[in-house]
Amino acid sequence: MNTLLNMSSRRLRAAAIAVAVSLSMLTAAETASADESPKARPPLMTRDLAGIPGKEAIVLTVEYGPGESSRPHRHDSNVFVYVLEGTITMQVKGGPAVTLHPGETYYESPSDIHTVSANASKTAPAKFLVFIVKDKGTPVTRAVTAEDLR
Repeated sequence: MNTLLNMSSRRLRAAAIAVAVSLSMLTAAETASADESPKARPPLMTRDLAGIPGKEAIVLTVEYGPGESSRPHRHDSNVFVYVLEGTITMQVKGGPAVTLHPGETYYESPSDIHTVSANASKTAPAKFLVFIVKDKGTPVTRAVTAEDLR
């Protein structure tokens, strides 16, 4: 019986984390204007990192329709991007804009401000896989202020 309770407790905890991450991604997407509406899917996986107390990894996909983008934001985490479909443009504050194609990767550090995240095409969708290593209990994405962008 204890084993069943522990399994249920772990599943509930994992589900709660997945819901929290999904809600934080939806909140970020809701703050975007109608022409800026990336579609973050519910996480594919959320796991505590063994041997690294207080850290967790999240794997999810993001889809941009033709011409879609997201507003400047930050992740306060290590973010690894792998392009699955289409072409995306990424840039962090102080860095060059890069255009990525399927099979190419991009990295953001915890101190980076993500100034550009956009579908480079006005006619085709784009989809990318995101692997995030972050502090447990912190949001995946947060908005930045105009001062942050200076």
